[in-house]
Amino acid sequence: MADSKTTGGGSIADDAAERIRELNEQVIEGARAAGTAYLDAYENALKSIADYQQEMANQSPVDWITRVVEAQAQFTREVGRLYASAARDFLK
Repeated sequence: MADSKTTGGGSIADDAAERIRELNEQVIEGARAAGTAYLDAYENALKSIADYQQEMANQSPVDWITRVVEAQAQFTREVGRLYASAARDFLK
């Protein structure tokens, strides 16, 4: 049979379980913080790409190319926004 020694009002097993729970909470919070930082970097990268695409569209002398590249820039912005929004909801 397991020994149920107590330390400070609780068993050793209870104390260990509580320390493990606290460690798990710290790991989860760290993962959330890292995930949020990754999403911020991802959004900034996509914004830079979309801005570059828009700049290229503005420099094109051909109307249909301008419209296609502008559409691509808008698509990049929307996909990035939707992806980041869904991922942030998941991290909550």
